[in-house]
Amino acid sequence: MRRFDWLKRGGTEGILLLGSTCNTQGDPVLDRCFRGHRDTVTSLDFSHNMKQLVSGSMDACVMVWHFKANLRAYRFVGHKDAVTSVQFSPSGQLIVSASRDKTVRLWVPTLKGQSTVFKAHTAAVRSVAFSSDGQELITASDDKSVKLWTVHRQKFLFSLNQHSNWVRCAKFSPDGRLIVSASDDRTVRVWDRSSRACIHVFKEHEGIVNYVDFHPNGTSIATGGTNNTIKIWDVRTNKLLQYYQLHNDGINGLSFHSSGSYLITAANDSTLKVLDLVEGRLFFTLHGHAGPVIAVAFSHSGAYFASGGSDAQIMIWKTNFDTAISETTASHKRQNPPHCRSEDRSYNHASPSGTLQHTRSSQIHLTAEPRDFVSKNPKILEMGPATLRRCDGRQTPRFSGSVHATQPSKPGLQPNSINKQFAIEVDVKEPLHQPLEERMSVPTEFVNTLEHVVNQLDVLTQTVTILEQRLTVTEDKLQECQKSLRRIECQNLGPS
Repeated sequence: MRRFDWLKRGGTEGILLLGSTCNTQGDPVLDRCFRGHRDTVTSLDFSHNMKQLVSGSMDACVMVWHFKANLRAYRFVGHKDAVTSVQFSPSGQLIVSASRDKTVRLWVPTLKGQSTVFKAHTAAVRSVAFSSDGQELITASDDKSVKLWTVHRQKFLFSLNQHSNWVRCAKFSPDGRLIVSASDDRTVRVWDRSSRACIHVFKEHEGIVNYVDFHPNGTSIATGGTNNTIKIWDVRTNKLLQYYQLHNDGINGLSFHSSGSYLITAANDSTLKVLDLVEGRLFFTLHGHAGPVIAVAFSHSGAYFASGGSDAQIMIWKTNFDTAISETTASHKRQNPPHCRSEDRSYNHASPSGTLQHTRSSQIHLTAEPRDFVSKNPKILEMGPATLRRCDGRQTPRFSGSVHATQPSKPGLQPNSINKQFAIEVDVKEPLHQPLEERMSVPTEFVNTLEHVVNQLDVLTQTVTILEQRLTVTEDKLQECQKSLRRIECQNLGPS
């Protein structure tokens, strides 16, 4: 692939154009695009070794993309509705996905496409995330609850149930001691993992909070939502540290750089914005997606970041703007992030106008068809319980069926474009591994009975959860009564 460079033009806000011969060091560069999803990309995550990227989409598929040339992408089929959240485990050996079909799946990212599915909630699951040690999962759902699970056996641990509306996002703190959750009830709640208690509620949001995440050092959180604002809070003092109102539409996702010095946001105004948290200013505005940007994520080293949106394509960007930070400076910032220092800096600490004072920034625009751009679209292997498609022109020997070839569209940055080669799809007619119910010819009445039983079990689960909450309250009151009785006994036994 020929590298393309950026040319910074004059003016207060520089515009960086694609296809020039000069290079401005420190500017983000579009490295490649991945296309293969058939609908909006909803979630992204890099593997820790930077060899793979996982994505989820409204097309109900999970895809794993390889950064090494000539390797096929994997499409995992299993969810029955839109995939809302995906993440690699810290070891990189597992992928977890959440879906509107009320389930969570744990995948092994190999050719076999093995997965374990469990019904996590009674409504759509909006978010799923691993703990930093990879031993636990946290899920957030439209059933207004946050739930914790063990990864090894997918055993349910406990629920957090104080939100009054859909819960959009939930995350562990880096040390695993805290949990943060964001909801349609316009609140962000911070929970103590060991005591299961809600230790603080941030109620200052004027709209739905779509996304929340911890700073790499765990002392603060960033939130974004439908009121177009990004807020950074200190979870130790519960004070607002920084406030940005830069997007023209709702914010869908955000991600901290590993140094803690930068934050990138994705919004419905089709832009990505990079914030310099040290200076408290907008650093870059990135244009390229043909529609709302839904997901964004830094790689774990911070050297790259990825974005995806309603145009069904994934853009991989080389960061570059962090290369000037030396190892010593980066280490110092991780230990003492700028918004936690005591000295007075020019951050926007919730100014009356609610906007940044320092808005000098660069804008990066992608032209519709860049001259020197070569899209890296890998071949795609599709795997599922009863279907397998290959896009390399060869039929998979495990299945029999008819083959159809489709002519590719013109390469470039248009949404939904595919690889230059013909895309070959195998329509499976007689899979060797049929679903269990097909092989056993299960009667419809029996299936309906099973569904009814499952629904009744869901009701029982909710009832048990409510009883657990009431039992906890009763125990607390009982302890208070015992303390009161002891005080009374001490007073009676005292000198008259």
